[in-house]
Amino acid sequence: QVQLVESGGGSVQVGGSLRLSCVAVSRSRYNMGWFRQAPGKEREEVASTTISGGLTSYADSVKGRFTISRDNAKNTIYLQINSAKPEDTAVYYCAASNSWPIRNRIDSWGQGTPVTVSS
Repeated sequence: QVQLVESGGGSVQVGGSLRLSCVAVSRSRYNMGWFRQAPGKEREEVASTTISGGLTSYADSVKGRFTISRDNAKNTIYLQINSAKPEDTAVYYCAASNSWPIRNRIDSWGQGTPVTVSS
C-alpha cells in the first residue's frame, strides 16, 4: 500500500476552477486516479492515468472540463477542474492501483478532500 495525501479542495463558484493535488508517499509508481462521492450517492471514478501518464480516462460527465496530469518527479497527480458545476460537489478521493483500468482494483485510497460548487 501507499500513503496518498490530497490537498486543494474547497469552495468554488459555478463556472470557476480548482486544482486538486495528491502526493504518493512511495518509491514505487502506480496507476492513479480520482474518484468522488456526493452525499447519498455511490463513489464514482472521475479520471485516471497510467504510470507514464500516456493513457488517461475520464467519466463522460467531466470530459472537456477536468484534466488529470501527473509529475512523477514529485510523485504527484493533479486534477484540474474547470467550468465547475453544482453536480461536481463531492468529496474527491485520490486512488492508486497496480491495475488498469484502476477501477478493477484499488490498492490505496487517500483521505478525501471536499469540493463545493455554489452559485
